Amino acid sequence: MVCVSVRNNNVEQALRVLKKKMQREGIFREMKNRRHYEKPSEKRVRQAAESLRRAKKSSRGR
Repeated sequence: MVCVSVRNNNVEQALRVLKKKMQREGIFREMKNRRHYEKPSEKRVRQAAESLRRAKKSSRGR
């Protein structure tokens, strides 16, 4: 659950904080993925590619 408090009626700053938290949680990516139906085979291919990308990124940092 993402929660943001508005201080001193500064809604713009609260929106920036909210967007940053949603980005970190991966909510935007999940919303994009849920817009259209994804076949199970396409889902497996996408997850394998994401896993490979994460592995390359983590090995590059070492």
